[in-house]
Amino acid sequence: MKLQFISDVACPWCAIGLNSLEMALARIGDGGKAELSFEPFELNPDMPPEGEDATAHLARKYGRSPEELAAVRATIRERGAEVGFTFGTRDRIWNTFDAHRLLHWAGTEGRQRELKHALLAAYHTHGENPGASDVLVRLSGEVGLDAERARRILASDEFSREVRQRMHHWQQLGINSVPSVIVDERYLIQGGQPPEAFEQALRQIASESGTASQAATS
Repeated sequence: MKLQFISDVACPWCAIGLNSLEMALARIGDGGKAELSFEPFELNPDMPPEGEDATAHLARKYGRSPEELAAVRATIRERGAEVGFTFGTRDRIWNTFDAHRLLHWAGTEGRQRELKHALLAAYHTHGENPGASDVLVRLSGEVGLDAERARRILASDEFSREVRQRMHHWQQLGINSVPSVIVDERYLIQGGQPPEAFEQALRQIASESGTASQAATS
């Protein structure tokens, strides 16, 4: 089963969705066989390098009051805890394009999944800037990537074109919210679903795919 997880490091529901998806894969015994890759999506492509106060940004973007935002954050913390992800304080929202560039590179090195988890924890749990070169270089080294190679990538424009092409590809296909999971390049599951929902959907897709395969070989 091929899974393409379209997401942004800045997205809290993507952290929840990834942990939920992995729990579902473990339950159906497909965690080791599933081909899971990560595709780029920027929630805030125009975010400057210095970032922006999170409450001010979200209030302006979604038109919500501080009280409403606090309630949403409480829900996110609860949903995260249910799937084993801890949300800390995130005072600022940052630009994530460089993180996507390193994730693209990590995919060529077989360390994409590890880097994705490290990036999500760095931002959502520890409140670190996922666009800062020092943070990105450190995380790359911690997951087994060449830290000096990461530093050179960040100092250049390497992989920028590839990342923009992938983002454009998904936009052209109508993906405008994350997380979105494409299964076997045919099926779409959207949102930070609970493990049970992912499990049900994946079992149904596997059943349908099995039926289709049998018909094709009959």
